[in-house]
Amino acid sequence: MKNVQPKWRITALLLALLLTAVLAAACGQADQNKDPEGQALETSAGAEEKEASGTKTVSTVFGDIEVPVAAKRIVADDYLGSLIALDAIPVGTPGLHLKNPYYIEALEGVEDIGDYGNASSEKIIALQPDLIITATNDDARFQQMNKIAPTIAIPYGELKNAHEELSYFGELLGLKEKADKWLSDYDKRIAAAKARVDEAIPADATFTIFERSDKAVWVYGDNFGRGGQPIYQALGRAPKAEVADEIMEKQWKELSMEILPEYAGDYLVVTVGSISEWNLQKFKEDPIWGSLEAVKQDRIYLWPEERSWYYDPIAVLAQTEELANWLAP
Repeated sequence: MKNVQPKWRITALLLALLLTAVLAAACGQADQNKDPEGQALETSAGAEEKEASGTKTVSTVFGDIEVPVAAKRIVADDYLGSLIALDAIPVGTPGLHLKNPYYIEALEGVEDIGDYGNASSEKIIALQPDLIITATNDDARFQQMNKIAPTIAIPYGELKNAHEELSYFGELLGLKEKADKWLSDYDKRIAAAKARVDEAIPADATFTIFERSDKAVWVYGDNFGRGGQPIYQALGRAPKAEVADEIMEKQWKELSMEILPEYAGDYLVVTVGSISEWNLQKFKEDPIWGSLEAVKQDRIYLWPEERSWYYDPIAVLAQTEELANWLAP
């Protein structure tokens, strides 16, 4: 007799072979969607599907975050200058930013969400944001905000200049053309200010960024406000060679009055709490400040903290032109 297999057995065998082929193909595709270290990669099809649904994935210091492609209601506790430059005005921000003299008019109608670095969760929730932008590097604070809305955290110092900031947020918010246009104008104005200063001030003249209070004196680098970005980045000036590496690496340092002359360059840009309380004459009368050649020769620029503390692209542009007007009147 012939060994005849029942039809149901033949059908089962064919189904098993088909299932094995499908599983093998799926495993092969999964391997293609991994990088050499085995990390899963988002396929272009997956990315297109997300964008079609109005979201995209952004890598941050706290992991991948899915955010809206075109956020409409942004709450930002930092990076206000970049958002304003892109016409992406937030619905809420800390009160400190609402007092920024460089763009106070642009934030008319924006809600105050509380103290800088400690904004009110209740106020943020009430604004119903679809995106939160922050400079925090505190995990607990990030997690708290990320429960309210998708949160992008860019810790302070990660974006080091106007180009990095505008390029980042232009990409994040889908406003790359606006970012490019703003930066083109920024570069032209910075170049014009620098040309004026280069013509008026010797190339080897040294600059120092100080801040004075009743309790201490600090020196600053090129990415910590107080005029560091305009002087060291935009205008391309430098501190004294013997302290330059220390200043740029640490970005700020508290000084004793005894060592102040070691850091003082040919030109001083100094933040004071109030110019009415500490004007040029007060510096000249002080035994240590008054001994500095820059002070003797009136090569010292004073500005109040509410103008020098800000370091966003809008503030840096305005500060650069302000300083250029002093150096090359």
